[in-house]
Amino acid sequence: MEYKFKMGFIGAGALATTLAVAFHQRGFPVVAVSSRGYESAKLLAGMIDGCNAVHDNQEVANSADLVLIATPDDIIPLVASKVKWRAGQSIIHCSGADPIDILDPAKESGAYTGVFHPLQTFAAMIQENLKGITFAVESEEPLLTTLKDMAAMLGGYWIELKSGDRVIYHAAAVFACNYLVTLTNTAVTLWKNIDVPQYQAVRALLPLMRGTINNIEAAGVIKSLTGPIARGDTGTVKKHLAALDKINPNLTRLYSELGRNTIPIALEKGRIDQKQAREIEEVLSN
Repeated sequence: MEYKFKMGFIGAGALATTLAVAFHQRGFPVVAVSSRGYESAKLLAGMIDGCNAVHDNQEVANSADLVLIATPDDIIPLVASKVKWRAGQSIIHCSGADPIDILDPAKESGAYTGVFHPLQTFAAMIQENLKGITFAVESEEPLLTTLKDMAAMLGGYWIELKSGDRVIYHAAAVFACNYLVTLTNTAVTLWKNIDVPQYQAVRALLPLMRGTINNIEAAGVIKSLTGPIARGDTGTVKKHLAALDKINPNLTRLYSELGRNTIPIALEKGRIDQKQAREIEEVLSN
């Protein structure tokens, strides 16, 4: 399917750059980009033939038929309210948690509004990160179909959300992505206590993490649980708690909270029974 509309970006960070370059590579004409830092806009525009870096968001709106607002979330309402939009234009924000109605100033001008959130991390601008990801879309027709087609053309999937669903959707993403970094940092920091340098800890733990993710993909979440709670190994859990408590009681509390949330998974996997679950719960709670 070929789209003739001109595309513009407000924002030139890692997300905007990844999307803009990907759309350009798939034949979408990306014509303008703006950013709080003009140098960032110039850098992005330089990657795309026919794209202009502009100083003002209004210039993007004037140049493009479809505008993606890929700024930090808190800025989106201000951008939407300050720009003069036109009827028939499509205005899309890329926030995971914010509702579509933060774009109401554009809607009141007769523009179509929507949400196009890629469920992926963009700490680095890596085009491979778009392969097979899911985009959370929200809009009304005809823009809704366009957003779904855009997700498919980027090699991804789409799910349609209501505005009231977005905060829970985004909180789940924080657990899966942001807190994975937190847990990894906790593990790496723990190894400092046994004199293993950070680079060696990361090198050692990454294959374990990848193996877990591969297991989840191949066998599902429940079957992928391993470790002492999955085996009902109360003695090992006690040893962990005692060792962590000597280092930092906050780590003991974190381990215990995660452990309590792991017990139902172990029960569903079928490797422990209710009696073992109660014993582990008691150890973790004490």
